[in-house]
Amino acid sequence: MQRFAVGIEFCGMNYRGWQTQQPGVASVQETIEKVLSTVANETIVLHGAGRTDAGVHATNMVAHFDTTAVRSIHGWLRGCNSQLPKDISIQWIKAMDDDFHARFKAKARRYRYVVYNHPVRPALLHKQVTHAYYDLNVDAMIAAAKKFEGTHNFESFRAASCQSNQPVRHVRHCRLIPHGQYLVLDIQADGFLHHMVRNIMGCLLEVGQGMYSIEYIDEIFAAEDRKAAGITAPPDGLYFIHAEYPTEFDLPKMPLGPHWLNMPE
Repeated sequence: MQRFAVGIEFCGMNYRGWQTQQPGVASVQETIEKVLSTVANETIVLHGAGRTDAGVHATNMVAHFDTTAVRSIHGWLRGCNSQLPKDISIQWIKAMDDDFHARFKAKARRYRYVVYNHPVRPALLHKQVTHAYYDLNVDAMIAAAKKFEGTHNFESFRAASCQSNQPVRHVRHCRLIPHGQYLVLDIQADGFLHHMVRNIMGCLLEVGQGMYSIEYIDEIFAAEDRKAAGITAPPDGLYFIHAEYPTEFDLPKMPLGPHWLNMPE
């Protein structure tokens, strides 16, 4: 039995998220498992570094699987990518020791959320960015993003359906980066709650519109109630871009995405 780690890029607009759902509901995980099973000629179970909502994308979702099948790296890549739908691609594959686990060995996960701030909606970036047609106070949003750094109780920023046992998370960085007409939220944490990034982005968009002050975010945290926070931003602009692992695993380094996502920090 050999364990392999894989890096996966996908456009999530046609899927109900990463995780396998009930029969008849398309998921990224199940789609890849079917192809891997065909290439391996045995049933393959894929374990991802995290989960994504319906419509959310990824530039480098790390996952792993075990198999008795013997294939070259080139064989795995060509065999899988020739059969996967065009909106999913395996970018790399690497043989690993049994102590690697895509989910449990990840020390941190990182997302980017892309807003296109322009009066006219984009066409080529349909479902790949969130369109904000209104004026935004970007300086206020940059300052507000810093409020989310550190260890906090994110009860007010998770979905009512969130299944996590506890809402405390440590956010290593949360920064809003202006990039021409784009605003990119870059956030890394030891873990994320259901809708956490989208709810944070929704809060920042409301701050940018002047709906409340930066200081009001402290009151939202203190309330520990989802109703105290604002909107949930759409899934369209959200990308899983990275999972951090101990250096001994030596996983490939990948770009953070296309040019409008992979800007200088």
